Amino acid sequence: MPAVELDGAVTLKNLFKSYGDRVVVNDVSLEVRAGEFFSMLGPSGCGKTTTLRMIGGFEQPDSGTINIDYRDVTRDEPEERPLNTVFQNYSLFPHLNVKENVKFGLRFENSFNKSAKSEDQRVAEALELVQLASFGERRVHQLSGGEQQRVALARALILEPSVLLLDEPLGALDAQLRARLQIELATLQRQIGITFIYVTHDQHEAFTMSDRIGVMREGRLMQVGAPRELYEMPNSVEVAQFVGAANLIVGRVTQRGVAEFAGEKFVAPDSAPLGDGMMMIRPERIRIGTGSHNAVIERITFAGSSLRIALKLGNATINAEVPNDETSASLVAGQATTIDVLPDAVRVLPLAK
Repeated sequence: MPAVELDGAVTLKNLFKSYGDRVVVNDVSLEVRAGEFFSMLGPSGCGKTTTLRMIGGFEQPDSGTINIDYRDVTRDEPEERPLNTVFQNYSLFPHLNVKENVKFGLRFENSFNKSAKSEDQRVAEALELVQLASFGERRVHQLSGGEQQRVALARALILEPSVLLLDEPLGALDAQLRARLQIELATLQRQIGITFIYVTHDQHEAFTMSDRIGVMREGRLMQVGAPRELYEMPNSVEVAQFVGAANLIVGRVTQRGVAEFAGEKFVAPDSAPLGDGMMMIRPERIRIGTGSHNAVIERITFAGSSLRIALKLGNATINAEVPNDETSASLVAGQATTIDVLPDAVRVLPLAK
């Protein structure tokens, strides 16, 4: 077989993993494109970290296959795979300085990442990538949490893997630092062009960084798509509930382009199937003080740049989100108002089984 240039393509086919009677990864198949930032998103215990560990070779699947760079690596040891991993606990050595911590990664060099460059040159280039070029002599205890995370990243990147696995590496950082490093991490990935597979339970984090996202729940891969696609066109109630805030109300599509729920008729996509379904409307797609649907404001919650407003509509309560500006300043709880839903805002999902 001719040699294939490493490009970071990852293919999972029918992966299963159980611990005793508990199935933690259930028939997961996935193609991660070469050079993309792919996130696995889901709540704790959904199987995302176990899937990542199987890609990395730290866990063996009960069945199924894992291909990296068009080669079956299912039974290969971690050091035999063209990848590296950054974990949430950075595992830095406090008795070594930054430069020595990064150089330690070269102990795991294999045939996939041999380089003609000197060790010192590779360390310098890795630190430059993560903007720590002047930090080489510092000790771990002299670094902030964000700087420690960058050292761990440099140690992984020094091997020039075709795939980098990241298991919630920002989870231990405060919110403000996490937000900054999310942008920096996404920028770095696009700069170096290698495949990132990132595990997180934080939807905002996944949306900020990812080219595509796979949503997992109870061991299954529920949907894969770009952030906007998952948000605007979830394929199930479970995905709609986990990805962003959503109003979910049982209703019925009575004719083409018309959905009835909460005792009112709304415009629905022409493609919506006739019959019962779960109607989904994102809160920011609801307009208050306009339209023909009568409602009463039940509660107003201040959320900084926006207001979250609970409204009684017929026999249901729905939530809207509006800008915190002069147009919403006069809204008060108990006020009668009208609402409208933006055209094509109603998504009709299958009823949960």
